[in-house]
Amino acid sequence: MSNHYHVVLHINKAQADDWSDDEVIHNWHQLYKGNALSQRYLQGASLSKAEINALKKYVEVWRERLVSISWFMKILNEDIARQANKEDHCTGRFWEGRYKSQALLDEAALAACMVYVDLNPIRAKMNKTPETSAHTSIKTRIDTIKKNHHPNNKHQQPKSLYPFTGNPRKNMLEGLPFKLSDYIALVDWTGKQTRKDKRGAIDANLPPMLSRLNFETENWLYLSTHFESKLKGLVGTAISLKVACEKLGYKRTVFKHCCEQYFP
Repeated sequence: MSNHYHVVLHINKAQADDWSDDEVIHNWHQLYKGNALSQRYLQGASLSKAEINALKKYVEVWRERLVSISWFMKILNEDIARQANKEDHCTGRFWEGRYKSQALLDEAALAACMVYVDLNPIRAKMNKTPETSAHTSIKTRIDTIKKNHHPNNKHQQPKSLYPFTGNPRKNMLEGLPFKLSDYIALVDWTGKQTRKDKRGAIDANLPPMLSRLNFETENWLYLSTHFESKLKGLVGTAISLKVACEKLGYKRTVFKHCCEQYFP
């Protein structure tokens, strides 16, 4: 957008926990230079026992940072700020404040947030259709489909984005639990309902994703335009919310009223 951006992140902490020390070091060195110990290690130099122990401590810190939203945002915002300041021939603070985040606890919350983000340029009247909305995931996915004509094939989706792998089932592949074709249809349908020139009767033939997630049409359309303003912190169904609060050690279920109001 002109003065902010949205990003939906998937963090695979289990995968990061399984990385070897070598994998952590290599991944960290894609972002930073590391330190003298890690540089010597990658060059094949022989390290003393004390040096190896010291390097292992760095590795565990880097492992945590590689799955940290705060570090991801720090790196991304720093890069954007440097580019913007260079373009404007200035220095100093670029971002107004810290980022805000919401934890998406289940499929319903995930779908609602993704559609909200993908339709942002249309709501802001920057673009008229999803396929012309620059800098969005939905446009990137549609552009890829135009080239390979197989939207639901995981291996023919954009490599820079988390893939859609179909509806939940046994032996589920890692990815978003929807069909890409269903998601695109849902974005298109929702965009038509939220444009001012498309107000009126709601199409009785709801997109498959909306029917499967058991959303009431009014709630869905409201969330697709007000996701950030109404939902804070933890987002999902009442059951997902309760489970998350118990895991976090909360004495009460926070954000319960809003989630019960909007999620099935």
